[in-house]
Amino acid sequence: MKKNNSNIKVVAASVCGPMHCYRKMPCQDFFKHKSSGKNFVAVVSDGAGSAKYGKIGARVICETIVDLLSNCDFENIHQHVVRAISVARNKLLRHRFNKQKNADGLMDFSATLIGAVCRDKKGVFFHIGDGAGIAFNADNCDHFVASKPENGAFSCETFFYTMDDWKDSLRFTSFEGADTLFLMSDGLTNFAFSADFTKIEKGFLLPINNFLAQPITKEKAVRALNNTLNTPLAKRLNSDDKTLLWARL
Repeated sequence: MKKNNSNIKVVAASVCGPMHCYRKMPCQDFFKHKSSGKNFVAVVSDGAGSAKYGKIGARVICETIVDLLSNCDFENIHQHVVRAISVARNKLLRHRFNKQKNADGLMDFSATLIGAVCRDKKGVFFHIGDGAGIAFNADNCDHFVASKPENGAFSCETFFYTMDDWKDSLRFTSFEGADTLFLMSDGLTNFAFSADFTKIEKGFLLPINNFLAQPITKEKAVRALNNTLNTPLAKRLNSDDKTLLWARL
């Protein structure tokens, strides 16, 4: 992998779920990626629909992670991820919409986090809450590495980086030699995995991978991905917001 990661191709899209459209709410998901530093960094965050400023929480964590991890020491990536999340939380402590200006006010910005940092054909997922990350080699996608969703006591509950005990929910998963990366919010996990999360849904992920890997314009790729996430079937299967980030490493 080149130092500036200029050979990495990324396509990502977010669509508003039917539930939020019906309620005239904006999409609460956010994504960010950067390939101009020493590391390739990509992040997806899902702002909690129940949180007043969930979209802001999702944007702040994505922007902070990308800014702080793009040139950090990969050998100590776990510590750098923890520091970056702490910086994002401190930004929200001082945010003008945090009227309490303390940790109690952070829950108004609740958001999940799934991201990846890659350098020299090695990578690490970092994850809080639901959503998912998948890394594999396109020639042998049966041997994939996944960072799977994590829910609370009930399937509708999850964990957020704005919680006091967020470090207890932070998970790291390493991968190596992958050429394909997917990050997604929880609105797509039932499309991407079997019910027990032991297999990937090849009928969904592989056509997307094959199409986006072609030499097509970025505009056409994003438009096609948007259309895929916004089909009537996708809306019926999951009414939540949907974000998918694909990268060819």
